[in-house]
Amino acid sequence: MARKVIITCAVTGAVHTPTMSPYLPLTPRDIAAQAIEAAQAGAAILHLHARDPADGRPSADPAVFAQFLPAIRGATDAVLNLTTGGSTSMTLEQRLAAPLRFKPEMASLNMGSMNFSIHPMAAKLKDWKHGWERAYVEGTEDTIFRNTFRDIRRILQELGEGCGTRFEFECYDLGHLYSLAHFVDAGLVKPPFFIQTILGILGGIGADPENVGFMRQTANRLFGADYHWSVLAAGRHQMPLLTHAAVMGANVRVGLEDSLYLGRGQLATSNAEQVRKIRRLLEELGHEIATPAEARQMLGLKGADHVAF
Repeated sequence: MARKVIITCAVTGAVHTPTMSPYLPLTPRDIAAQAIEAAQAGAAILHLHARDPADGRPSADPAVFAQFLPAIRGATDAVLNLTTGGSTSMTLEQRLAAPLRFKPEMASLNMGSMNFSIHPMAAKLKDWKHGWERAYVEGTEDTIFRNTFRDIRRILQELGEGCGTRFEFECYDLGHLYSLAHFVDAGLVKPPFFIQTILGILGGIGADPENVGFMRQTANRLFGADYHWSVLAAGRHQMPLLTHAAVMGANVRVGLEDSLYLGRGQLATSNAEQVRKIRRLLEELGHEIATPAEARQMLGLKGADHVAF
């Protein structure tokens, strides 16, 4: 039977650097343009980070977010989902600055502290475009991405209860599902909630089909029918694993934050290319693509009229 599938597009992120792809959007204008095109291609949710326009490094500055959020909202009805993860080098105060100012319908929320490393990528690159990139990439070998229980509780209270924002709960490993269950039991997370199962990050659960099923079975056991399930897979695993997950009933996330490629050895020239590809695969499987309005209804969002941008 046909079902509605939510496509999320993560437009730029904080993982990849300018040297890795000339198509990674870095300036507010490029982020807005690629986000709008991704929404037109079928993404109901746009997951958004900011970059320093001068050199492309990850930025937490609300003034940079302010340069692209109104443009995206004015051109599309997609749900705008702001990061609270920022980058592994940012403090929690920095990571919360933009979401607390703009009070989005959705925000991402990482469900545990972890090793989150991309350092093997450094060995594949020689000529870096900017001085910050190599140290940033290599430095992740000795970085812990902090998301303590107190950090998570603060985000749930200040952004969730305080601003009416709902969350994309990013679960990089099995234990993160149990951490989410802890906050459900504490009454800080109420259904329906949106679980993003993330596979293939070095430090998290591996991108194996068996792990997709294992995470799904565990979420079903913990949360029953109270959640909507989505899957993203990093790098080369993106399209194969998302297709596998969609057959199992998952919503999906694509975007240049998660993978720079469209296929083997082929860089994606835009976020919209990835959205169009996964949309085609989903529709060939007999699924229907959820509109932003349908995604809002499914996830119980407050609506675009109640944001602060």
